Amino acid sequence: MKKRAAVIGYGGMGAGFHCQHISNSDVCELAGIYDIDPAKRALAASRGVKVYDSREALLADPTIDMVTVATPNDVHEEIAVAALKAGKHVISEKPVTLSMESLERMIAAANAAGRIFSVHQNRRFDVDALAMKQLHDSGEIGEVIDLESRIHGSRGIPSDWRGMKEYGGGMLYDWGVHIIDQACMILGYDVKSVRCSFDHITNQEVDDGFRLWIEYASGQKAYLEVGTYNFIAMPRFYMRATKGSAIITDWRVPAHVVKCKAWHESDVLPVVNASGLTKTMAPRDSVTVDEYDLPRPVSDVHDYYRNFVRAMDGLEEQMVTHDQMRCVLRIILSAFRSAETGEAVVW
Repeated sequence: MKKRAAVIGYGGMGAGFHCQHISNSDVCELAGIYDIDPAKRALAASRGVKVYDSREALLADPTIDMVTVATPNDVHEEIAVAALKAGKHVISEKPVTLSMESLERMIAAANAAGRIFSVHQNRRFDVDALAMKQLHDSGEIGEVIDLESRIHGSRGIPSDWRGMKEYGGGMLYDWGVHIIDQACMILGYDVKSVRCSFDHITNQEVDDGFRLWIEYASGQKAYLEVGTYNFIAMPRFYMRATKGSAIITDWRVPAHVVKCKAWHESDVLPVVNASGLTKTMAPRDSVTVDEYDLPRPVSDVHDYYRNFVRAMDGLEEQMVTHDQMRCVLRIILSAFRSAETGEAVVW
């Protein structure tokens, strides 16, 4: 039997993503929504969606099994804790909340209620990130040395609440949480240090871009960058490993791999580079490297909901764990501190 799911917050993600996915789901069905905005409640009703008159009325409905919180970031804790205390399983939109103390209160409420609580990290299902994870885990090009991940746009920061500090706005919280989660999905969660700097090109109140360096206890490193004033986008992913490199120039194309099969060439000829000769930077050829595109992984973002429902039934561990949520949020908070002090934050 399908689980009955309700959505609190009928904005872009609430209406455009969660309600759509739940309505077409094979594991849950849409029980209804609540939003504090009367216009959004009216819009939902005009689409045939059941609308609750209040959050309290929604949480008091005994037929609702699970609640997805899709509101501005600053009220995630309040709503999630109320839903957990009402006996509902809870999915929070990302970022899960804005402080470690807040997250611990949410986790404590879930444990006390005996309910599943997780954050919606839907971009774990992006095929570009999955391709990088495949290369890392398989060892196909050796042990990974470092990973670069970028998201570039040219339209500035959104003009809604995402541009306001009091609601938890800014690109670190918006896109940053995604690419941080992806980097940890690929490289792991044993973080050693975090360093970050912010852009304030179109918005002085919150960051409209950032550069973030993460060093792991393994020695691997990640460089993550989000920009909203980049009219030429740099590659989406770049990976260096002990036996080769891989690049994804754009999320719409497959990973291109160059795998080293012979390190030394006894007869490397110097090449003309700018105004001089070089052997060090001479390009390689098919004698010493193989080049190929990696088939794009198969992915279904609704597997997040499928896993969540199976976790509710005790059939699987939840995909996004409490410890993973702690790690990602701690990286974000460390990045804010580093940007403020100009120094790396060592864990």
